[in-house]
This record gives sequence, C-alpha cells and structure tokens, in this order.
Amino acid sequence: MSEARRGRFITIEGGDGAGKTTQAGLLAAALERLGIAVRLTREPGGSPGGEAIRRLLLDGKTEHWDAVAEALLLVAARRDHVETLIAPALARGTWIICDRFADSTIAYQGYGRGLAVEQLVALHRFALGDFAPDLTVILDVAVEIGEARAAARGAAKDRFDCLDRAFRERLREGFCQIAAADPARCALIDAASEVETVHGAILAAAKLRLGLSLD
Repeated sequence: MSEARRGRFITIEGGDGAGKTTQAGLLAAALERLGIAVRLTREPGGSPGGEAIRRLLLDGKTEHWDAVAEALLLVAARRDHVETLIAPALARGTWIICDRFADSTIAYQGYGRGLAVEQLVALHRFALGDFAPDLTVILDVAVEIGEARAAARGAAKDRFDCLDRAFRERLREGFCQIAAADPARCALIDAASEVETVHGAILAAAKLRLGLSLD
C-alpha cells in the first residue's frame, strides 16, 4: 500500500488525570467527521495478549513487579499490540489513536522508576524496530490537578495509581523532557484548561503535523 493511503498513528500521553481518554475520544470523533476511519485503543492492552498482560501489571500490590519486570511485560504487550492490531489497521488505511504507548514506559519505568532511558529505548528498538507514532500528544497538567481529577472520577485504583507525589512529579518532568527531545513528533499541550480548549489545541497540532484540514 502506498504511503499516501497508510493510516496515521497518533498516541495520547500524560499522567493520571490529564484527560487522555476524553481527548482521544474527541479527536476520534473529529477525524470521523472528516470521513477518516479511526480506531481507538489503549496500552497496556489493546490486543488479547496485551490485555492479558495488562491484568498482570495492574492488579496487586505496588511492589508486585520491580521496574525491570514491568518494562519487559509492557514491551511484550506492546509487541503483540502492534503486530496483531495496530500495524494491520494502519496498512488498511485506518487511523489509530492510542491511549498511551512507548513514551509511557520511558516516563514511568525510566524517569519515574529510575531505569536507564537509553536501555529502554534499545529494548523498544529490539521489539519494534523503527516503528513509532506519527504524532504524540503529551497532555501536561500539574500533579495536584491530576490527582484531584482522578479522585473525582472515583475509579478503582490500580498499582500505578498508588504511587506517591514524588514519583508523579518525576513522571511529569519525564514527559516534558520526552517532548523537548523530539519536537517533530511530540506536541506538549497544557491540559489544565477546559476540555474544549485542550481539544482545540490538539486539533491545531494535528492540522500542523499531519496536514489535516480541520476548519
């Protein structure tokens, strides 16, 4: 299939409470109004193998897996997700919007847990080659705002939701550093504003980076 007909791969990143799921849904709806076939997915998960690993990762106590084991499980889930769902859909011309992808592993297990970022990058290269998103939207919000939003949702907490404030601050800084290191791929967006304001900023980034007509 020609590159012109290949779907585009968009990832939405950020800490808990940044609004990733909400913004992914709004972006999908905007693309569908343009007549673009879109599929929403998530990580960890998205494929049968990925969802099985998701249950292993998120259930239980915080210390259930160490950082290395987490990284290996996440990358295994990601490999299955890409091979069984993402890559085939892109080849058919479907656009994929994924709630979290490789940058979350770099941020959580690298900047947050203290693993060497270059080793995580090498691990991803081994598993996925040069496969990468066409656009990564990183939603940035102060940790206290994200925590308040997450608490207001009232959702059950998983292992990562139980991590402390210092970890969340390292996580936020990690995402900002990821965006600064790859500005051609990443758009860092202030997620503290109203939902529609953030959505507008994401549409502007998609228009600029992917050549979409969204007027």
